[in-house]
Amino acid sequence: MKKDEAVEVIKILNNTYKDAKCSLNFNTPFELLIAVILSAQCTDERVNKTMPSILKKCSTPEQFVKIDIKELEELIHPCGFYKNKAKNIKNACKIIHEKYNDKVPETMEELMELPGVGRKTANVVMLEAFGNPQGIAVDTHCKRISNRLGLSKESEPEKIEQDLLKLIPKEYYKDVNHVLIWHGRNVCEARNPKCEECSVKKYCKTHNKKV
Repeated sequence: MKKDEAVEVIKILNNTYKDAKCSLNFNTPFELLIAVILSAQCTDERVNKTMPSILKKCSTPEQFVKIDIKELEELIHPCGFYKNKAKNIKNACKIIHEKYNDKVPETMEELMELPGVGRKTANVVMLEAFGNPQGIAVDTHCKRISNRLGLSKESEPEKIEQDLLKLIPKEYYKDVNHVLIWHGRNVCEARNPKCEECSVKKYCKTHNKKV
């Protein structure tokens, strides 16, 4: 896909999903960071239901450091992969508490040094918490739609992101992060895509092959 076509796709999707936004509930950058770590292999809806009980016990990095690992595992159990997530959260909070004075770092490089934080998580935090998008968060929806539309042939999230960054100007990063997720949830589903309802089907490589 050419650059001008990619931009047109984002413009159309942005108009289609005017209310598109992050679906994770949070009040602070720290709450968002914890929520995004928990969201790996888990729905945002489940994370939103689980976070309140977690925050009743732990609301600061220091409290996460001090809580017993077994108790933390129990709290985050509904989000799946609870042992690994609990370990990563405790270790990330230890760094935030000791190195950053209980404040979430505000650069991609510093965020990605935290256990459990990859490019996708760092991208989400930079955009949603700090309003400073540095890239495009490639989740399952973004990956699927990028491949179907022909924005990228890659299968690895980081390679897909690099392809997207070559096609899409920085001014659209914020839009891309939201509209691709919403399009994936609402129309371009994994098993049964609603192609007839799709506002960008004329640009879709996969749809046009079928036609």
